[in-house]
Amino acid sequence: MEPPLLPTLLLLLLLLLLSTTTFSASAPPLRPTPSPASSPTPPKSTTPKAPSPTSSPTPKTPSPTSSPTPPKSTTPKTPSPISSPTPPNSSTPKTPSSPSSSSLDPKQLRALQSLNIPTSKDPCTQPSLLLPNTTLCDSSKPFRHILSLRLANCSDDVALSFTALKSLSTLQSLQFFNCPIAPIRFPADLVASLHSFTCINSLRRLTGVWLARLQNLTDLTVSNVEVNASGPFVILGNMKKLRSVTISHANLTGSVPRHWNLNLTHIDFSGNKLQGKIPSSITLLENLESLNLSSNSLNGEIPTSFGDLISLKNVSLASNSLSGAIPESMSAIPGLVHVDLSSNQLNGTIPNFLSDMKSLKHLNLANNDFHGVVPFNVSFINKLAVFKISRNSNLCYNHSVLSSKLKLGISPCDKHGLPMSPPPAKGDSSAEDSSDSDYDDSDGDDSDQKKDRHHGPSKVVLGVAIGLSSIVFLIIFLVLLSKWCG
Repeated sequence: MEPPLLPTLLLLLLLLLLSTTTFSASAPPLRPTPSPASSPTPPKSTTPKAPSPTSSPTPKTPSPTSSPTPPKSTTPKTPSPISSPTPPNSSTPKTPSSPSSSSLDPKQLRALQSLNIPTSKDPCTQPSLLLPNTTLCDSSKPFRHILSLRLANCSDDVALSFTALKSLSTLQSLQFFNCPIAPIRFPADLVASLHSFTCINSLRRLTGVWLARLQNLTDLTVSNVEVNASGPFVILGNMKKLRSVTISHANLTGSVPRHWNLNLTHIDFSGNKLQGKIPSSITLLENLESLNLSSNSLNGEIPTSFGDLISLKNVSLASNSLSGAIPESMSAIPGLVHVDLSSNQLNGTIPNFLSDMKSLKHLNLANNDFHGVVPFNVSFINKLAVFKISRNSNLCYNHSVLSSKLKLGISPCDKHGLPMSPPPAKGDSSAEDSSDSDYDDSDGDDSDQKKDRHHGPSKVVLGVAIGLSSIVFLIIFLVLLSKWCG
């Protein structure tokens, strides 16, 4: 009975092992299906770097360096209700035929014609600020008079004449834009009437004595015009009503004035050749909102009483030769928005109080001699539109507080609070590679899935091979057993 039984048992065992092996090979690997939450997430973006003054986001007067000075409106100041000008672009302009209107003074009409200003229509009927040459007039009778005149992009044949200017003695605002014509002595009546004078890339060359005659000005703007004067005080000394002054890129020499009109709200002497120290008397200007002394040759320290400028919003002292530390008193200025102290020789540590300034949006301390650890955290840097501290060789950042992804342009600190030596170029590339890998946290999960998918089929093949080996081993064992039993 044994010989017939052995083949039967052998066949049953073979069928059992084959079915088990086939089931193990066809069954999918027991592995949880990834949920949508575990799917790879897109790489996180780095914290944006600070861009750059000047412009800031913060408006400013054109300057080679970043400048915080906001551009002043060239629209003339509104006169008294008795002589209020017709508003620009009025939807219901008065016509000359209207009983309440009047035509322009014939003398002023001829003066405009001499300046090549079209007078085919009444210039006071529909003044438009979009036109190169703009006039604003009062509503006096029987003739209206010009209160504001703007000359822009003048042709070569335009020339100022004393007669024309004498006829325009009612002007309160006179503006020149891109009019490189020869200047002329203003009549006394016009000098007394003018409250605002703007000269940008115009009138070729001016002198301090010529400007100083405009004693009733509240607003003076001279830019991109060479001014021959021994210093700003020669120009401003007798302007007792001045509120805003810009004399920029004018090749102006001398020093920053020590005596000021205390009602000043705007000072811009950028792009000149001023020398010496910033006088402490400038901190008496409690109404000052904007100060731009950038791109001069100023030296010495920032006045320790700088914090007395309690109304200050924008300050640029960039591109000078200033030294010393940032004065602690600056922490008393609550509304500072724009601070540019770049490209000087300032030293010491960066003060902590800067991070407490809630209005600050632009901070540029680059290219100085600051040392120590940067006292700012990520939240402070992220709220700024511009943040620059590069080219301070002795400055470093705490790598446990600030990430290298911020690209600050300075080295991380070692355990002693000193800058680590910059890595070689190859190290920089590897560092960038490693930082790039920081973005791939979720990609690592995805690579694990790929590995698992690769290992799944390998396990099935391994199971089949083990099963077949077992079958062969059993067959050999049973054959040997049958021979031994027989």
